[in-house]
Amino acid sequence: MDNNYSLDLSSLSKELKLLLEILKMEDYDSICLVKKESYIDIDWDEFLQLAWHHRVYPLIYSKLKKADDNRIPPYVIKTLYKEFKKNTLQMLHLSGEMEKVSELFTENQIRLLYLKGPAIASDIYGDISLRTSKDLDILISITDLKRAEELLLSIGYEKEVDPNVDPNFLNEWKWRSHHVVYFHPQKNIQLEIHWRLQPLPHKEPKYNELWERKRKSNLTSYPVYFLGKEDLLLYLISHGARHGWFRLRWLLDIDQMLRKGFKWEDINPLISKYQNRKLVGQALILVSELLKTHMNEGWEKLTEVKDSKKIAQSAIDFIKETESLATIISRKYYNHYSLSLKSNPQRFFLFLILFYPSSADSMTLPLPKTLHFLYFPLRPFLVVWRKKRKP
Repeated sequence: MDNNYSLDLSSLSKELKLLLEILKMEDYDSICLVKKESYIDIDWDEFLQLAWHHRVYPLIYSKLKKADDNRIPPYVIKTLYKEFKKNTLQMLHLSGEMEKVSELFTENQIRLLYLKGPAIASDIYGDISLRTSKDLDILISITDLKRAEELLLSIGYEKEVDPNVDPNFLNEWKWRSHHVVYFHPQKNIQLEIHWRLQPLPHKEPKYNELWERKRKSNLTSYPVYFLGKEDLLLYLISHGARHGWFRLRWLLDIDQMLRKGFKWEDINPLISKYQNRKLVGQALILVSELLKTHMNEGWEKLTEVKDSKKIAQSAIDFIKETESLATIISRKYYNHYSLSLKSNPQRFFLFLILFYPSSADSMTLPLPKTLHFLYFPLRPFLVVWRKKRKP
């Protein structure tokens, strides 16, 4: 790590700092070594709220339950245990559905790779109960999208529909989306089908390339596949960066993967090919500073990138938040942060997408389908018109 640089963590609350102190301890006995002053004037309700918000309560509970530390009130451990038990049941529930969906898709010649959920929890932590997951995220080839939807609808899933988006309007969904959401009301399970790892204009491997590097989970009897080791790390980094790392769980994933040993030589070609250097540098700085993750010399070089340092410091503003992602994204400073993650070619691509017509244009000025091509030259005028009408 570059010794000439460190993050400014002065804005973090004492409850969040204590949470980080516990998370960075590698074994249960080490928790007793947390400095006594870290426990002074702690608002334990706030501590529990942060553990839940950052989705790290399973790991916090697993560490505290074995630590003989009377500085932590008994009700805190009891509350953590209650949430830990609920999460374990949820992960078992998702595991069963993961296996069923894999079997259904495979029997219908659809290749699928899991991006999140129990398979990833088992791979990273060795125990599905130590990581949370509210849904299942699946990556398929875009050519299989229609058939996949038919299969999900046939087994009781319902498609989440945005009333403000016309799915048949100029293939807008291909440009502005990268996944679609389904929900099973009886099973209370949300499932996301992705046809890209990240939204445009992120550069990423082709599906066949990801499939060739896939791994098989040892969690289920029926074959369940997920991303290769290097692909998973880069995906989790890009996903966490895009969301401002506002949940510590995503940084813990990176921490755990690096602690298991990652050869710099194996992943460096992919970092260069898919232009992830700045985002990887940001993640490495954050896990090093917040979780004290050890890394070898190869990884340390990435932390010296100037842009990585800037966006790492910017992420602290999101990490200390307890708002929802939707609330954070609505704020102006998130737009500035999001733009700072991108390279100049990516920013130019985003600029071009601004001129691609949207469903809002068709609602502002309805035209017959044969005249939809006119929305391209009319787009700037329609955007200005909507802004003027907006109260």
